[in-house]
Order: sequence, then C-alpha cells, then structure tokens
Amino acid sequence: MIVRIMGEGQVGLDESHLGELNKLDDELLAEVRNGDEEGFRRTLGALLDAVRRFGEPVPDDSLEPSTLILPSPDASLEEVRELLNDDGLIPG
Repeated sequence: MIVRIMGEGQVGLDESHLGELNKLDDELLAEVRNGDEEGFRRTLGALLDAVRRFGEPVPDDSLEPSTLILPSPDASLEEVRELLNDDGLIPG
C-alpha cells in the first residue's frame, strides 16, 4: 500500500504493519475527541514515525495513487479533527 504524509511524500508500506498503525490511530482518535493536545502531538509523531520506519520512500518521480493520506507532523489538532472519520485516519 502507498501512504502519503502530507508535505513529505509517499511511502510504500506492507499491510502486515496495519495492526500496529491502527492501534496508534485509535489512540490518536481518542486524543482528538478529548482535546488532549499533548497526547495528540505524541501519538501523531509516533504514527508518522512508524510509517517512516516500516515503509520505503516512493521515488518523487513515481506517480502512485495513495491508499492512505496522513497529516503533516505540524498539523493542528483541529486540522486532524477535520480529516478524521468515525474510524480514524486508517480504515480498520
């Protein structure tokens, strides 16, 4: 699957990592709903770090459709709240 981190580019990611990413996504969803800014920052960073760690960068000249689009590391809690659906950023 191809994951885009807004402002950074795309990463190819094996779907075997979805369990760990969904766990972080669930935490992020709860923190956004509760307005927990500190927890939100920490978990968003951990989610993006996991995508970078597990994935391989897609070359800039490759035109691959993104399966998932994640917010940039500096996105605000309100910006992410607008991106979220009832299931979070990563469909489970």
